[in-house]
Amino acid sequence: MKKLEKFKFEKLLIWQKAMTFGESINNISKDFPEIEKFNLSSQIRRASDSIALNIAEGSIGQSNPEQIKFMGYAIRSLAEVITCLHKCILRKYITQEQFETLYEMSFRLMNMMIAFQKTLKK
Repeated sequence: MKKLEKFKFEKLLIWQKAMTFGESINNISKDFPEIEKFNLSSQIRRASDSIALNIAEGSIGQSNPEQIKFMGYAIRSLAEVITCLHKCILRKYITQEQFETLYEMSFRLMNMMIAFQKTLKK
């Protein structure tokens, strides 16, 4: 199947990385205990999805100040995910290896988003 990229945000590497990151988070959250179904599991999925959603929303016909604002929301959502990952490792819902992989993905994505946000301010 041919990949469609008709929207501006689909061409953004940060959006593509955020989409991949969100799916990685979704996959690990499937193994959380039932007690977390409406708590941590839901929270980490919503926060990780919010990253790509805010990148997309900010890029559609928005001025640079508006896009900067939505990028800020995406960065805050990523910080929320990182905090959830710390909760996950403390509660032993994920392995140290999973934590380190997702933490590194988070760090790279955060740096990309901050760099992109800075280019919008010029």
